[in-house]
Amino acid sequence: MLDFLANFGETLLTTLRDVTPIVVILVLFQVGVLRRKLPNIRGIATGSVMVLLGLALFLIGLEQALFPIGETMARQLTEKAGAAGLADAVQWQDYWVVYLFAGAIGFATTIAEPALIAVALKAREVSGGAVNAWGLRLAVAVGVAIGVALGCFRIVTGTALPWYIVAAYVGVIVLTYLSRRTIIPLAYDSGGVTTSTVTVPVVAALGLGLAANVPGRSPLIDGFGLIAFASVFPIISVLGYAIVADRVDRWRTRNERQEAKP
Repeated sequence: MLDFLANFGETLLTTLRDVTPIVVILVLFQVGVLRRKLPNIRGIATGSVMVLLGLALFLIGLEQALFPIGETMARQLTEKAGAAGLADAVQWQDYWVVYLFAGAIGFATTIAEPALIAVALKAREVSGGAVNAWGLRLAVAVGVAIGVALGCFRIVTGTALPWYIVAAYVGVIVLTYLSRRTIIPLAYDSGGVTTSTVTVPVVAALGLGLAANVPGRSPLIDGFGLIAFASVFPIISVLGYAIVADRVDRWRTRNERQEAKP
């Protein structure tokens, strides 16, 4: 208990140091530039305290739970295949369960991502219901699942990261030209919100743990890069989802018109 309190106190002080510049900038602009008093000072103070406590507890949770879980799962999943790889060259197909787990964990963490939920709800609100919030979340989660699984494949095979990223962004450019203008900004933002509080810690820990346990791989060189996959592939999945939805709507409208003809 004493160790936890000491760790919590140290993390709280670190969080306070990190958050203080943001608070100072906001107060200076409110008072010095806008020349207006801070509204609801009591509410702001209470909310600030909650933010500090929540961030401190969240950081402790990352350190004691999410990071160890990701690394432990990666180690356990690669034990059998890694043992075989020590005797012979690493075979990418031996790690199929790792790809399956990576896709599942990428999908699950993205569905639970608070930033994605907020963006999806705002998109539905602004579009007047034209954008389906649940459909958008599913499309983004599928993109992250594919990206993280492919990123784990890259770690196992040891291939160069730039080739994957360049090819993915070429696909993004092509799909951008094929998509409606109204969906493009939302698709690009969807790639950004996946790199947030829930997804990043688990995915980063998975990549580092996998690279540390695959023979011939370096955590520093091969362990990082999964977040890049988790950022670009949701853009592809959302743009693809929008293109398919448009084609289905056009096909349905054309059929309804043909049926309405005498």
